[in-house]
Amino acid sequence: MRNLTLNLYFSIQTFIATEEAQDLVEYCLVVALLALAGVAGMRSLASGVGLAFNGVSNDLATSL
Repeated sequence: MRNLTLNLYFSIQTFIATEEAQDLVEYCLVVALLALAGVAGMRSLASGVGLAFNGVSNDLATSL
């Protein structure tokens, strides 16, 4: 078990030392930024859609 853990540790250290790991981190940061922008956009979109449905609901209620 200890041998397996050491091999895993050295494999991770080798991967982190390569430039591929740096590219992976940069891609992860870009994805996180896009996700944050998406969440912020969805919040404003959700409130706009909610207001639109409330307006339609009020119009239907007054017309009946």
